[in-house]
Amino acid sequence: MAMAIAMSAEGASIDRLLAALRAVAEPSRLRLLAICAQGEWTVSELTQVMAQSQPRISRHLKLLAEAGLVERFREGSWVFYRRARVGEPARLARALLRMLPEQDAQLGLDRRRLAAVREARRRLAESYFDGHAGRWDSERDLGVDGARVEAELTRLFADLRPSSLLDVGTGTGRILQVLAPHVGRALGIDLSHDMLAVARANLDRRLARNCEVRHGDMYQLPIQDRSFAAVTLHQVLHFADDPFAVLSEARRVLQPGGRLVVVDLAAHQHEELRSEKRHRRLGFRDDEIEGWLTELGLQPAPPIRLDGPALSVVLWSASCAAAEPPLARDIERSAA
Repeated sequence: MAMAIAMSAEGASIDRLLAALRAVAEPSRLRLLAICAQGEWTVSELTQVMAQSQPRISRHLKLLAEAGLVERFREGSWVFYRRARVGEPARLARALLRMLPEQDAQLGLDRRRLAAVREARRRLAESYFDGHAGRWDSERDLGVDGARVEAELTRLFADLRPSSLLDVGTGTGRILQVLAPHVGRALGIDLSHDMLAVARANLDRRLARNCEVRHGDMYQLPIQDRSFAAVTLHQVLHFADDPFAVLSEARRVLQPGGRLVVVDLAAHQHEELRSEKRHRRLGFRDDEIEGWLTELGLQPAPPIRLDGPALSVVLWSASCAAAEPPLARDIERSAA
């Protein structure tokens, strides 16, 4: 009986593998898989990159999703696709992506089109940030009392007292101001020059001499590996087209024994935040964030949820082992 069950399981495994191979054994679907390894994309964005009709792209995505090679998830009226990260088909996807030729002309064209889509979105978001820099902190509260969030962060860091802190997407430097008394040195990174100008003025008024800010991209932090004892991302991830990539970069610069703290919105259905405040994601579920943190080799702590009248804010934190951790770039997640 046990042997029959084992043979049945083996057969099912082979069937899944063959189904995945059949699904990807077509040039457009292989290209789509490569693109979906670069972030989370809507069908309309994938249509731009692939230069194919929306019905055709939708059919390809359906086959890839059914084979377990890509994940499909809905947020309000938007549907996103990304490369699958768990299961046998996901392992196959990673292996196939590593085998793709770097110099292939079509894949190169796809990467350039994808970069153009990403850059247009970032320019739109950056212009929004620059136009709102002077009154940003009041907007970031998003219906939740900011003092409650800051009190939780203060409590956490008063216990941790890390020797160094990196605040990714620092904006006006508010988190640096709040945590300056509880850290040795602190650095804030932001892509908006207007935000950085406001942050420098705020830090100067607060006499936060242990804090400084620098221009940089959250996807490519201008920071050496394992440089900071703590990293914070406060209301940043919902603007990201690839949240996992942002977390991966934060993980890369985290020292052994360090702590990563993510403050963001819980999953919600307020579609207006996409058009009014340029939100890319409508918040996050606990299992989604904790799954990413675990995949990056971190140990998540129980989340802290702060409910507001319309939206909730969650503090997710995770620590890495005191032993030398693997770098984010060494963690298998995509071929590109």
